[in-house]
Amino acid sequence: MGAYSYRALSESGKTVKGMMEGDSERQVRAQLRAKKLKPLEVNDAGNAKVRGGNNSSGRLSFLPTAQPKLKSRDLTLVTRQLASLISSGLPLDEALQATAKQAQRPAVKQVVLQIRTKVLEGFSFAQALAEHPGSFDDMYRAMVRAGESSGFLGPVLDRLAEHTLNSQQLKSRLKTAMIYPIVLLVMSVAVIVGLMAFVVPDLVSLFSHSKRELPLLTRGLIASSDFIVSYGIWVLVAVAAAFYGIKRWLKNKTRQRRWHKIMLKLPVIGNVVNQSNSARFAATLSLLMSSGVPLLQALRIAGQVMTNLVLQEACENIANQVHEGAALNRAMEKANCFPPLLVQMVASGETNGTLPTQLEHAARDQQRELEMVLAVSLGLMEPATIVLMGGAVLVIVLAILQPIFEMNKMV
Repeated sequence: MGAYSYRALSESGKTVKGMMEGDSERQVRAQLRAKKLKPLEVNDAGNAKVRGGNNSSGRLSFLPTAQPKLKSRDLTLVTRQLASLISSGLPLDEALQATAKQAQRPAVKQVVLQIRTKVLEGFSFAQALAEHPGSFDDMYRAMVRAGESSGFLGPVLDRLAEHTLNSQQLKSRLKTAMIYPIVLLVMSVAVIVGLMAFVVPDLVSLFSHSKRELPLLTRGLIASSDFIVSYGIWVLVAVAAAFYGIKRWLKNKTRQRRWHKIMLKLPVIGNVVNQSNSARFAATLSLLMSSGVPLLQALRIAGQVMTNLVLQEACENIANQVHEGAALNRAMEKANCFPPLLVQMVASGETNGTLPTQLEHAARDQQRELEMVLAVSLGLMEPATIVLMGGAVLVIVLAILQPIFEMNKMV
């Protein structure tokens, strides 16, 4: 039985879309007609697109359909529902079917039904998830594979749901914390540019009839205002083009690695990048090991979740050294790119046999430290932006008032 998406007309003439299971396109059309719906389009969710109004045989156009991608909140909800249903003793295919029925978004229903189709065809759950790498990454599939082999799929999915939820909440907190300073900075720049482009030219025109030489500050203000009025739009276009060019330029792995290496050496940004990647590495490694994934495989998967190429390569080197018999903490210390606290926690975990637990504690400590660093950095950004805006307005006011004071002295 496969999954099909459909588009049909109701009796009132309203277009209805949804997902439905069936053995064939013909059967799906029959089910739609039984519901008093006129099928317009039936799409095999896993293969080709079938078109035709009342043509029961259908016509295959073999247009590839783009696989939908689950959002973080959808992934968390689906994982939590599956964990609850499987832990209660429900078979996997029935748990998938129940989850698909409860899904509100068509994309979620389509993905879950496609996975159920693969499971019914005899594939394992992890193999079925591999058909959707955009929604289920290597870490997710490795944990599911370990849960299936150990017979503890329900608890493993519960851990995965908790991990996904925590990651989503951390990203949400970081984005929320960055909204205010970024809006403040953008508004400050907009106010300064607005003053220079629309207010300053009208005020400075008062001095245009004076034969006296204007002060240096005033002449600089006039030149800056004229430049913004004449070339401001071109500067904006050049900045956008430069941003796009840099993104294209960084698609090359060698140049991207060089840039990531520079980022790690920057004063504040380097610390934030290191802390965030280290926290992600420790949390992923702890989750994989506690779910029964072997250390070497867990190390390579944990390295892939890091966003910095330099740290990814360091993690791969660590995995190679562990494969050759070295201790994990020695290999991490030799890499010289992880926080000392994380290395010490790993050493403690290897000594007393509680490595997954120590990694979990280290991940929480790294996340707390990251939040503190970001809070301090963003907290300093707000007064710095206000001082910048105040200083710019002060310069504008002085540049306008200085020639007025000189004219009063002449009188």
